[in-house]
Amino acid sequence: MLGVKTAALPASLRRTNQRTVISLLLRLGCASRADLAKAAGISQPTAGKITTELLRLGILELAGSGGDSLESGGGSRLGRPGQLLRLNGAQPRFLAIELGVSETRIAAFPIAVTLEDNWTSRLPTPGSPEEWLDSVKAATKELPTDSLWGVLVSVPGVVEEATGRVLFSPNLHWLEHMNLPERLRTIWGLPVLLVQEIRALALGHLTAKPGGEDFLLVDFGQGVGGAIVMEGELFSHPVPLSGELGHTPVAGNTRRCGCGAVGCLETLVSESGMLESFNSLTWKRGRSESPVSWSSFCDQVNRDGLEPWLEEALEATARVMAGALNVLGVRRLVLTGGLAELPSCVAFLAQRVKQGAMWGRFGEILCETAPHHRAAGLVAAGLDRLVLPADEEAGAIFPALLAHAVP
Repeated sequence: MLGVKTAALPASLRRTNQRTVISLLLRLGCASRADLAKAAGISQPTAGKITTELLRLGILELAGSGGDSLESGGGSRLGRPGQLLRLNGAQPRFLAIELGVSETRIAAFPIAVTLEDNWTSRLPTPGSPEEWLDSVKAATKELPTDSLWGVLVSVPGVVEEATGRVLFSPNLHWLEHMNLPERLRTIWGLPVLLVQEIRALALGHLTAKPGGEDFLLVDFGQGVGGAIVMEGELFSHPVPLSGELGHTPVAGNTRRCGCGAVGCLETLVSESGMLESFNSLTWKRGRSESPVSWSSFCDQVNRDGLEPWLEEALEATARVMAGALNVLGVRRLVLTGGLAELPSCVAFLAQRVKQGAMWGRFGEILCETAPHHRAAGLVAAGLDRLVLPADEEAGAIFPALLAHAVP
């Protein structure tokens, strides 16, 4: 791995252990090798090899020594104090860009990224690639770039991540007609990694809560999309189409979707879809002459409960989700985005999903809400694919660049 060989550990197992150690330190802050071995369920020699490798790569750094084990509740440890390790937070290593339909967010993150999204720059997403590139270049002028290892971009649509191509983006069609990685490389001269936006969220949730059950994450934002995590890995397919729940047709729905079809689910339960329904009914009833904002809509739903139109839209959503759970054979559902701000909607949806999913016949459907961890997901993707690639001889990041960046 970038010149660091540990032949005693199979590559796949070593990668799993590396990811586990990184996730643990992201949550714990710092820990000794013994703490990490215990928390990860691996032997101390294995933990030693993994942490030594990560130290050489500059992913970890020393944090002094401590006499107490983080896993022992603060009790004293006899003998020589363990040397504490932490994720390297000394310098930013990745420029992260969240390219959204209406807004673009930008920040430079170290390896020790926080779980909470913390973007330093926000700008409206223009309607053309040239305007967007100019805006991003201007917004990053003051950011430190000398120590960066790569550029990570969260993008909407159908994304062929291996080649960096956006094959289809229903709400940002101009992405389909440009080589985004190549254009960004001309600005910074760094490796560029595209990550489909919902997959970045799922990877961030996996980073925040490693070791849990398989799950289907569904995000409700400008669209509705899903991503699947099974056996601790993002589900991927040679054809980059998975989790497109928002483009399932709903009977009786006559709204045209950005994908070109009529009746897609996301035209009903995306944030813009729910606002369209609410404002349309409000105008018809003469209650308002101007459209309400998303926050006002949430306040009213949380105060007054679900109206019939919203229950009907959620019923359709539950049928789609229950079908997805039945196909995947998983029982854990993670909801992020706008719908997570509406507890009554989440409770209604969870009940209906349980009624439609087979797991509900003899077990429990686990439905939870979660904040966005997109920044953590992007950094995890950068570590996974640029710094610690599965193909150790064909990593996207140049060893010389990495060697230069590590103090």
